[in-house]
Amino acid sequence: MSLLDTPLCGLLGVRYPFVQAPMANTAPPGLAAAVSGAGALGSVAGGSLSAEKLRAAIREVRSATDRPFAVNVFAPPYLRDGALDVVLEEQPPVCSFTFGVVDPEPLREAGIVVLGTATTAEEAEALERAGVDAIVAQGAEAGGHRGSFLGGFPLVPLPKLVPSCVEAVSVPVVAAGGIMDGAGIAGALRLGAQGVSLGTAFLFTPEAGVPRAHLEALRSHETVVTDAYTGRPMRAARTPVLAELMAGPPALPFPDQRAVAAAKGPLYMGGTGAARGRELGVGELVRLLAAEAVAAERSASG
Repeated sequence: MSLLDTPLCGLLGVRYPFVQAPMANTAPPGLAAAVSGAGALGSVAGGSLSAEKLRAAIREVRSATDRPFAVNVFAPPYLRDGALDVVLEEQPPVCSFTFGVVDPEPLREAGIVVLGTATTAEEAEALERAGVDAIVAQGAEAGGHRGSFLGGFPLVPLPKLVPSCVEAVSVPVVAAGGIMDGAGIAGALRLGAQGVSLGTAFLFTPEAGVPRAHLEALRSHETVVTDAYTGRPMRAARTPVLAELMAGPPALPFPDQRAVAAAKGPLYMGGTGAARGRELGVGELVRLLAAEAVAAERSASG
């Protein structure tokens, strides 16, 4: 298991260097608890929650597992009122953020490990200067909203993004985007990442509670990156509803467009590997991912 015994495991206090992507409005606290209980790092999807609901979600996870877990929030100007106060008061082991930069100093002073999201090497450098402990490198393949915050919404493929971030910063890099199996994990680690972030792979677990229509849409439609549904670029299944929105008037600013789009139908976010999703329980999936990664590394090394 030496392949998976990276310094990131010690930093996060986990057995496997796997991080469950937070997936706001989709991933329930029970999923985070199950992932953490399986030896990876579960994430509370707190970006869209009120302070009161965020506190309840954190306490729900803490009551279900004694393993480390993360709480994810949006960076300003999308940061919910009181969210950071709740994080500082509840003191989860890890806090991650996306859409910009959250000052890590108060969090680190409270003993919380801090992760930021980058979509380019330049953003990774900005996060390191801000003082984060590790960086999630979000490749073009990733499902959900783009975490970009410097100069537009670039789509850098993961095989290019990870090495550029590893070269640019000294803190651990976590690869995110299109990783669905152990071979993808081993490949990301060979690129220099110390861990991986998986979102879509966990959507197919029963603990995620994702409606069947969502899973079937991801299996039967290609995914595209567009701002037509929420006003901020995100990757989702190109259903007839999304195609209609993409052909329509320009989107309103995020998040106002969501109310307009939701009246036409649902959105099904997911990454480029969604068609390969496996409907397994979280514990079984985590064990399988680890075994596959080790086998893939052994095969690659001859």
